Amino acid sequence: MVILINILEQITKHREQRGWSEYQLAEKADLPQSTISSWYKKQMLPSLSSLEKICSAFDMTMAQFLMEDEELVPINGEQKELLEHWSYLSKEQKEIVLKLIQVM
Repeated sequence: MVILINILEQITKHREQRGWSEYQLAEKADLPQSTISSWYKKQMLPSLSSLEKICSAFDMTMAQFLMEDEELVPINGEQKELLEHWSYLSKEQKEIVLKLIQVM
């Protein structure tokens, strides 16, 4: 049950960080809003395919989503800030930043 709660908490955390409603997440993940709502109401674990769609909407891999425990990989405050900003960039913006870093 701990895993279930953590996954739902992670979905909520990422959704709220982006300022998205459940409806907006559902649209971006190509899932019915009722499906997302039922996870919380029934304390259900999303299917793997649904979780993949959620991760895609957040522009992150499932591994990134599941490895949110900050204790697993120690990073300093500067690195954490960079990663937080990175997660909000679009795919195109990420490509630009990577090219800029490579040039430097």
